[in-house]
Amino acid sequence: MSLTIKVHIAAHFNLNLRTAKQTKLTDYNVKIRPKPIYHSNQLIAFQPKMSAAVKSASSAIKSSLIEPDGGVLVDLVVPESERGLRTTEAESMPKVKLTKIDLEWVHVVSEGWASPLRGFMRENEYLQSLHFNCLRMKDGSIVNMSLPIVLAIDDETKERIGSTTNVALLGPTGDLIGILRSIEIYKHNKEERIARTWGTTAAGLPYVEEVITPAGNWLVGGDLEVLKPIKYNDGLDHYRLSPQQLRKEFDNRQADAIFAFQLRNPIHNGHALLMNDTRRRLLEMGYKNPILLLHPLGGFTKADDVPLDVRMEQHSKVLEDGVLDPETTIVSIFPSPMHYAGPTEVQWHAKARINAGANFYIVGRDPAGMGHPTEKRDLYDPDHGKKVLSMALGLEKLNILPFRMRTFARSGENPPDGFMCPGGWKVLVQYYESLQAEEATQQPAILTS
Repeated sequence: MSLTIKVHIAAHFNLNLRTAKQTKLTDYNVKIRPKPIYHSNQLIAFQPKMSAAVKSASSAIKSSLIEPDGGVLVDLVVPESERGLRTTEAESMPKVKLTKIDLEWVHVVSEGWASPLRGFMRENEYLQSLHFNCLRMKDGSIVNMSLPIVLAIDDETKERIGSTTNVALLGPTGDLIGILRSIEIYKHNKEERIARTWGTTAAGLPYVEEVITPAGNWLVGGDLEVLKPIKYNDGLDHYRLSPQQLRKEFDNRQADAIFAFQLRNPIHNGHALLMNDTRRRLLEMGYKNPILLLHPLGGFTKADDVPLDVRMEQHSKVLEDGVLDPETTIVSIFPSPMHYAGPTEVQWHAKARINAGANFYIVGRDPAGMGHPTEKRDLYDPDHGKKVLSMALGLEKLNILPFRMRTFARSGENPPDGFMCPGGWKVLVQYYESLQAEEATQQPAILTS
């Protein structure tokens, strides 16, 4: 395993290096200190103490916690004092019913993960995202936006909406979720969307089969208002911290650097070694209190990925066993659905963490990738994800930390020494044993004479 840190010399660097007593995250209603330690991405000259390995890199690091894209974190949840009035208003509007994955995107947009996006994309935003992987703001600045965040409707719904400018959004179970205002309806060219997002139209792409193929032939964009915070009532909502809540907690811990690590699979000791080594290197660079954002993906995943509840239990054991330090780690669920779109999607993953306050992003081999659905090969070049991140428009303020590394639970075997903590490994073995038992009960009985 090797770790390469790409660093840049900055002319101006504003960094508060006060040492702080660290506290565990036990209450999500965190108090904000009156004078936050981070404000914007202003830079002043900085000469950190570096190891020989780091000195061999080309230049120096950037500031502590960075401001969100667009300068202001989007929050589209209606204030509690206004919910009754907005609900009454929404009840009289034409209704658009959301799928489970549509609701996940409502969650993502409403909390500001996609800042400065304020709703489902209108055609102008959709075309910029699809063809340029970024959006141009009114002031001429560029923000990264590599995945179209859109809402599809069918012909019947389009007819029902007619010339109405506002529509109400219903959840999968029919409950009122929010309002989409000043809407624009435009054609949903599925083939173009698939080809440009995945670079292929091969059959078997999980998100395409689950979301795009059965979707309607129209897209509706507009400004989103969500009547109340999105909750799933699955026992994991306390892990779903919004970008605003994360920034408050980083401030509460007096973090001077945040390094984010995304997972959609269990943590093994190679991951843990990498995360611990990254913190050590940041300390060598001169940071006093770098905090790890361990940020597993919590939206749609393909059927053979380990389920979220199992992953979260395994992650909890990793912290309980001391493989990662709970004092310098925040575990939170990233609510985005997964596309498996490789270098295109990894830009979205990185951009969203900027909005949460992270200024370092760890990227591994074949990020957001998968095997080709019809051929025996990777769908994307394993090294292209980290290369694209280093060049992507709108991600210049994010420090990219690439790493290289390359599972026994299905067979019940013990992993190599140090691969994973025993408690975490037991969770995985039990999960795969339950799958095997379920499969066995579904096998037809064989009669013999």
